[in-house]
Amino acid sequence: MKLSKTEEQLMEIIWAKEKVFLKEIMESYSEPKPAATTIATLLKRMQDKGFVGYQLFGNSRQYYPLIKKSDYFSKHVKGMIKNYFDNSALQFASFFTSIGGLSKSELLELRKIIDEEIKKKKK
Repeated sequence: MKLSKTEEQLMEIIWAKEKVFLKEIMESYSEPKPAATTIATLLKRMQDKGFVGYQLFGNSRQYYPLIKKSDYFSKHVKGMIKNYFDNSALQFASFFTSIGGLSKSELLELRKIIDEEIKKKKK
């Protein structure tokens, strides 16, 4: 299941705060702020999709994520690799490193990450 762009923006707030009331969500938006009813509708849709849960405190709902940010984006990166790179992580990595605009220091840092992953695989 995928989130719309506006749902993703709202989910970013929920991921950042971990537990949040509607009032706090509203305060997180810059001007012009969306209507509270719009946010409530988005939250309902996100609940129906299984991304957000809530706990009642009197008449107020405290929202929390049901899926980790890393899990959500991992799923979408895997989908992109499948759909655009013939399901080849190597093709994706090649494209990313050549077209991604990484600096030499970023490429060296990426090499360190890859070397660490290779060490883990040897164990």
